[in-house]
Amino acid sequence: MRCPYCAFADSKVVDSRPDRDSSVIRRRRECESCGKRFTTYERVEEVLPLIMKKDGRREPYIREKVIGGIKKACEKRPVSIESIEDMVARLEGRLFESGEKEIPSTVIGEWIMSGLHEIDEVAYVRFASVYRSFRDINEFMAELQDILEGERGKKKR
Repeated sequence: MRCPYCAFADSKVVDSRPDRDSSVIRRRRECESCGKRFTTYERVEEVLPLIMKKDGRREPYIREKVIGGIKKACEKRPVSIESIEDMVARLEGRLFESGEKEIPSTVIGEWIMSGLHEIDEVAYVRFASVYRSFRDINEFMAELQDILEGERGKKKR
């Protein structure tokens, strides 16, 4: 593993621990040249389906792109990075379990919106406003109305 500080090619593992759900191994490493320590994460490489975009293109699934979009929706909201990573891990589990070779981006977008709706409704609305490309304020208000009606239904139970 290349050192991020001095770019030396060799490092030794000082400590290894599984993540909460044992799907990721966290390793503390020490550079054999400069002696600085850094952390790496190791996960099983799963073959995830290609993503079919709305315009017909196909792209590989990119975890960082998904996390980036979710983080953008959660900016300045009380949402921890752990809850975002857990949500993405569940999404990837669904992708892997689907067994599909290709999956529409619309399905992934809906899964993300569903996860955000459970975590933070403001983040959900932010993501939905970009993802669904509301054409005008009426479409946006209709979405907000659905959320408000859902909240009223929860309070009555």
